[in-house]
Amino acid sequence: MSARDAAPRPAATRSGLRADCARCQALCCVAPALTASADFAIDKAAGVPCPHLDADCSCTIHARLRERGFPGCATYDCFGAGQRICAGSFRCRSWRAEPDVAAQMFAAFAELRRLHELLWYLEDAIGCEEAASLRARLVAMRALTGQLAGAGGDELAAGRNEQHHRDADRLLRAASELVRSAAPDGPALAGCDLIEADLRDADLRGADLHGAYLLGADLRKVDLGHADVMGADLRAADLRGARLERALYVTQPQINAAHGDAATRLPPWLTRPTHWTGAP
Repeated sequence: MSARDAAPRPAATRSGLRADCARCQALCCVAPALTASADFAIDKAAGVPCPHLDADCSCTIHARLRERGFPGCATYDCFGAGQRICAGSFRCRSWRAEPDVAAQMFAAFAELRRLHELLWYLEDAIGCEEAASLRARLVAMRALTGQLAGAGGDELAAGRNEQHHRDADRLLRAASELVRSAAPDGPALAGCDLIEADLRDADLRGADLHGAYLLGADLRKVDLGHADVMGADLRAADLRGARLERALYVTQPQINAAHGDAATRLPPWLTRPTHWTGAP
């Protein structure tokens, strides 16, 4: 059976790794800094509430983010870190009511998002048959990452997990090599500048696109099976008819930032964006 025809791997468990804005205090609208650009219409300092945030922690332009110049907000996903910080790590304390806790809360949110994103990637690797020889190590790394994610707010805010992130990254890259070996001729394009490139005729099965710049790239009907797309910038990339159901390390924010249609094939744990052509 070819890499193209292989059945998609089963949906992995990703409980708690999806944003639930109703249980958060709009941390993503306050904690990060914004820079006026194609993604954000304004400059905003870190820790300062967005001017479009109301007293109830709701976005007053949520339904019009793209047309108002905030596509970066529309594509953002915290991997479930926001609600976990607000309802768990800080036990319903409020950055608005208790300004003295705000800085610690925002730092903890940033670290927990990194850990949750790492958990997402580990789930992806664990579900790959090609990486079966590393499964025990991947499962152990997932357990340790889960323990770190369950730390108290002060420990998360301290950000002492850099060595863990490095160790996990090496393991995920090793899993990527095994997965990509299913399509041994995949091109090595990690970190490459492919902005606005016409890739419709490229064979990207098994490609190493780790951290590649694919802004505005034309990927219509391209098969990305067994390709590593971790950290690839897919903003405004054309994914109409593309096959990503077996792409490795693809995330919801990447999909949200791209253009696609009803023919784009996605892993079963990702949601087809409503702004895509022909999307529900």
